[in-house]
Amino acid sequence: MPRVLVVDDEPSVQESLRMLLKGECDVDVAGDAETALARIAAAPPDLILLDLVMPGRSGLDLLAELPEPVPPVIVLTATRTVATAVEAMKRGAADFVTKPFEIDPLRIKIRQLLEHGRLREEVERLRSQVERRDRFAGMIGRCDAMQEVFRTVERAAASDANVLVRGASGTGKELVAQALHTLGPRRDEPFVAVNCAALPEALVESELFGHVKGAFTGAHESRAGKFEQAGAGTLFLDEIGELTPPLQAKLLRALEERKIERVGGSEPIALRARLICATNRALEADIADGRFRQDLFYRVHVLPIALPPLAERREDVRPLAEHFLARAREAAGRGPQRIGRAALATLERYAWPGNVRELRNAIDRMVVLVEHEEIEVADLPEAIVRGTNVERLRDRVREGRLALDLAVEQFESELLREALIREGWNQTRAAGRLGITRRTLKIRMDRYGLAGP
Repeated sequence: MPRVLVVDDEPSVQESLRMLLKGECDVDVAGDAETALARIAAAPPDLILLDLVMPGRSGLDLLAELPEPVPPVIVLTATRTVATAVEAMKRGAADFVTKPFEIDPLRIKIRQLLEHGRLREEVERLRSQVERRDRFAGMIGRCDAMQEVFRTVERAAASDANVLVRGASGTGKELVAQALHTLGPRRDEPFVAVNCAALPEALVESELFGHVKGAFTGAHESRAGKFEQAGAGTLFLDEIGELTPPLQAKLLRALEERKIERVGGSEPIALRARLICATNRALEADIADGRFRQDLFYRVHVLPIALPPLAERREDVRPLAEHFLARAREAAGRGPQRIGRAALATLERYAWPGNVRELRNAIDRMVVLVEHEEIEVADLPEAIVRGTNVERLRDRVREGRLALDLAVEQFESELLREALIREGWNQTRAAGRLGITRRTLKIRMDRYGLAGP
């Protein structure tokens, strides 16, 4: 309940107001200004009922000493001191009533001010959320792990140290890089992103470092690479683990010397950009296998930021889904639409192997396909519904309601079906996803009665 502080030296007034607000508010009382200030310091009230005439310091004196943020104040005054009440209003009081006061009008004033205060707090909370989301490039996260990510991003943004963002595909590594850029002193400089895994091997060096005219067949003119394009801003290298060993060596040299050279050129160019890298690979294992340079790892791993998979952020599924739904509806020009309780529960139980990206794609798909106002379980993608069945299997085994052997068979059947659906029922690709041969897959498909669409 909201807290109301009654500041009045008359016990009868204190008791009358306590009875008036019984069941609606938690009422505390003070008979003078000193006691009132002590009560406020111990537990700030949501509203103050303040008598102007008290022994010692007056209500006007107390009004001037109230600590920020000042709660709404209703002044209690005798008819002969209305002018003083007007002065109190000028000093910040929200309203006044004259003694003896009428119960119903006073109760209405109190309710209105408390409701106004509640709405103001809600607006401030929502504004804070929007500002925080904008600062963090649209990332949403209520869970402890994401709150720690936000704190780390805020600390790392002011630094020029190299950052390595780690996390599975779809967890939002580029959003972290954008937040680091936006919150840092380079925010007005370019942000340049490169997906190292998406570039043809023959073009990666030219894309990163640029080339001079005639450096290779087709190089009809000189061209600046991503390092130069980033200038004094931020260069984001996504999936850095996909770089070949020769390119790793060249990147290491550029970071050590803070200089680059275009392909076919010999003139050194100063490296001014801050480097942020990302990977979904276990680079330590790649180092042990000789696929990634240990000295480069130490160069880019100065400030690590690890993003948790969505399966470990169950409490974030609902706000993320509702955010994506609002955004997709606006983009599609659709009317009101919401996700039903059962559908939300299904989304929260799903393991999300594709992480936040998979959730966003699922919501975008449903906005296009679902015409009714409430999205139901039947509207969800088949893979999500079947995936939650696997979660239920695990719970049933834990609770002793299903034998382990039967659960293993059902679990294997669901995994096979999910892999086949994801690969469009292409058995070769599905077998590769599962790490088995196509022949083994076909045998198990026959065992479980799995057929194509």
